[in-house]
Amino acid sequence: MTELTEKHCVPCEGGTEALDTKTAERFLAKVEGWTLDNDGKVIYREYRFKNYYQTIAFVNALAWIAHQEDHHPDLEVGYNRCLVRYSTHAIGGLSENDFICAAKVNALLDQA
Repeated sequence: MTELTEKHCVPCEGGTEALDTKTAERFLAKVEGWTLDNDGKVIYREYRFKNYYQTIAFVNALAWIAHQEDHHPDLEVGYNRCLVRYSTHAIGGLSENDFICAAKVNALLDQA
């Protein structure tokens, strides 16, 4: 676990500055397996599973985290994979919340 898994998301509204690329890259180093998009506004990771049941179990656990943190990813779900994308839509880029949630999603599988 990283220190990010111990934190909780805080509301971001318009007027809050999105993280610059250098700051986003520093946070990215703390969430293994995640990638920063070319615009520096989204982080994403694809998770692979053995079957549909495991994929949906992961999606349900991720949804619980999203509800608890009130910070919701974009998901693309297939038979044995789930692509997770985080961005703070209210500010048009990344916030610390995105990295907090990414760390918590990673921790789901670390505990399995």
